[in-house]
Amino acid sequence: MENSKLNSPSLPLILPIEEAAALVQDGMTVALGGLTLYRRPVSFVRALLRRSPRPRRLTLLSFTAGYESDLLVGAGCVETVRTVYFGLEAFGLAPMFTKAAESDSVRICEETEASIAMGLRAQASGVGFMPSHAWIGTDLFQLRPDVRTIADPYTGEILTAFPAIPIDIAVLHGLEGDQYGNVRLNNNLGVDLDLIFAAKLTIATVEMIVQQVKRSADGIVIPAPGINHIVESPQGAYPTSCYPLYPIGGSELLRYIDSCNSGAFEEYLDSWFSGEAE
Repeated sequence: MENSKLNSPSLPLILPIEEAAALVQDGMTVALGGLTLYRRPVSFVRALLRRSPRPRRLTLLSFTAGYESDLLVGAGCVETVRTVYFGLEAFGLAPMFTKAAESDSVRICEETEASIAMGLRAQASGVGFMPSHAWIGTDLFQLRPDVRTIADPYTGEILTAFPAIPIDIAVLHGLEGDQYGNVRLNNNLGVDLDLIFAAKLTIATVEMIVQQVKRSADGIVIPAPGINHIVESPQGAYPTSCYPLYPIGGSELLRYIDSCNSGAFEEYLDSWFSGEAE
């Protein structure tokens, strides 16, 4: 199994966001970093949705999917969703995903914390599956016929063989990056580090480009060459939060929910593109 980074020798390390978004092609598996409503690559999703035509038939992988993922589903970019949770935390359901799931217009690949963790670990290790005790004795196999069992060659114990999860592009959002390819995240990591090792190509949008990223007790530095391309994007996670720089934009999330519930998703996108968001 090939899990090395994609080669893009013609592209510089630091890219404008439009060029970075252009790397996403129809049918790709795209993984979005961050966690629920925290440090999500929202500006990258905005750039994807500004494209004409927008990317289609994407498989969206997210440990916990939120606002940014709901935008992609609502815009018709997503064919398959792979996530443990899809929602807006205290703000309720993700409206466009809920609508798509109810109408069967999006395929849902059932995942748990274990299946995603093991699948990413297998992909990063360059093997076809990762064994685990998870799911044994449950009915989850009926929902995922691609997940099989295997006998431990040493003990004979029956284990779950979680298949590797191939990822074409992973997109994270960080606090800062530098010209050498280093990126600093805060400590709310989710599975970001796993995505870096599993993805063929990793893009990081960052709040600012600095001369040199320095280690901090309140965060972790991803050293080069873990990141293929860096995009400077201030407020790039908003209206999700990016601690310690800004909190969740609650009023913007409520505006989004109200727009979706009133059938005005495209009108919301138009206002979002024009900068009318909070």
